[in-house]
Amino acid sequence: MSGSASRTGMTGGSVSINHRPVLVVDFGAQYAQLIARRVREASVYSEVVPHTITAAEVAARNPVALVLSGGPSSVYEPGAPALDPAILTLGIPTLGICYGFQVMAQQLGGEVARTGLREYGATEAIIMNGDCALLAGQPTTQTVWMSHGDQVSTPPGGFAVLARTSSTAVAAFANETTKCYGVQWHPEVKHSEYGQRVLENFLHSAAGIPADWNPGSVIANQIARIRAQVGDGRVIAGLSGGVDSAVAAALVHRAVGEQLVCVFVDHGFLRQDERRQVEEDYVAATGVRLVTVDAADAFLSALTGVTDPERKRKIIGREFIRAFERAERDLIAEARVDGTPIGFLVQGTLYPDVVESGGGVGAANIKSHHNVGGLPEDLRFELVEPLRCLFKDEVRAIGRELGLPEPIVARQPFPGPGLGIRIVGEITRERLDLLREADAIVRHELTAAGLDSTIWQCPVVLLADVRSVGVQGDGRSYGHPIVLRPVSSEDAMTADWSRIPYEVLARISTRITNEVAEVNRVVLDVTSKPPGTIEWE
Repeated sequence: MSGSASRTGMTGGSVSINHRPVLVVDFGAQYAQLIARRVREASVYSEVVPHTITAAEVAARNPVALVLSGGPSSVYEPGAPALDPAILTLGIPTLGICYGFQVMAQQLGGEVARTGLREYGATEAIIMNGDCALLAGQPTTQTVWMSHGDQVSTPPGGFAVLARTSSTAVAAFANETTKCYGVQWHPEVKHSEYGQRVLENFLHSAAGIPADWNPGSVIANQIARIRAQVGDGRVIAGLSGGVDSAVAAALVHRAVGEQLVCVFVDHGFLRQDERRQVEEDYVAATGVRLVTVDAADAFLSALTGVTDPERKRKIIGREFIRAFERAERDLIAEARVDGTPIGFLVQGTLYPDVVESGGGVGAANIKSHHNVGGLPEDLRFELVEPLRCLFKDEVRAIGRELGLPEPIVARQPFPGPGLGIRIVGEITRERLDLLREADAIVRHELTAAGLDSTIWQCPVVLLADVRSVGVQGDGRSYGHPIVLRPVSSEDAMTADWSRIPYEVLARISTRITNEVAEVNRVVLDVTSKPPGTIEWE
């Protein structure tokens, strides 16, 4: 394919899953994506859409249900996020949560007021009507998670009050005739002890949605879509050694077989033993054709003197694409075909990548991911991104369904730019060798301590432009610090630092300062996300 091809391919702005979705309407909530995850955990597909969506656009998407998210605003404030009133007349089962609950009440003729009685955190809710589908099968008293200063003072006509708290007379309501429901609390957070039951009751009992979205259905639907997009075209996939690219390539290989060639770009930013794992273990498990490109010199040359994190990511993204283009030319020459170019590029882009790169609904550009915000404008490939709408745990489930080996599927997340974005400062060959050695020690000790399954990932960061005074070998040293960043997370959208036992941290610190030249200090990052990101750059 010559010229500038479509860069979004089959993904575009809509979902590439062959299920009618539940639409999560985002009113600026920090938990909108979490709501979408909880819906998926109920085996129902979901998408996040902006509150500015029109009734016509909703109808065109043909959703099975709507969930109105929470948000930080007050419904009666000027400029507060609103909902097209016609949406609530479409006859689609709808659940309002917190702010969404109040928007629904206001638009359907109820009243929302600031009573001065605020509720934040764990709150006891009293269920007044357990016969309603929304709260059926739940105890009369339960702990829910509240976060509101306003409340529904009068429900709309035709709505029954389902629950209350000591401060809120209308904590939940329902109109089972119109299939409209609402709760003031946040059922999507784990602190609401029956929160998932509330969502499942709404989805399965109230809205009548079957629990049929699962890894097997995703694979079948994606295979059909990949075949429809690619046809008899030739496809190239970039393997990084991580689970995302591995699952994406395996899925495409299942769809188009020998039309796919996988390219593993050794950019010089790999961890110890990663090249062997890709070249031997992955190929043995999948049977894909693999070509390895040695591109370390080209990447290092392009990054000479660069210290800005965004520039690093964009340069790495650009060099990835250039490496693929060179590989394409070499493959055509090798095959002695008629010169038909490879038209499609597979990427393991996930939903969190899209959100953080500003591609999600109302999302800020937190940082460009090399496979989203770092792509060159003159990209010659049409992208095939079968995982773009999925979270990491969903990708792992699909990988297991495809039969990938557990060491590949269960591998902790590792960024495509590799160690290149774990060096704060200029990237050099010497600094990469230093960080690679420290990283190997950390991974070995975490595995030996049986902690691999209890942490999401543990980036090891080299502060290359920072030195501190130390004492090593009875003499003064002036070495670099190494930062350990162990985190616990479900999907990388939010994270907390992992509480690694002190004795494990002590072994890691001792080994690094003893075995890695020019490092005399090991520090621990105890910042959650937000405010910090998981990676430092």
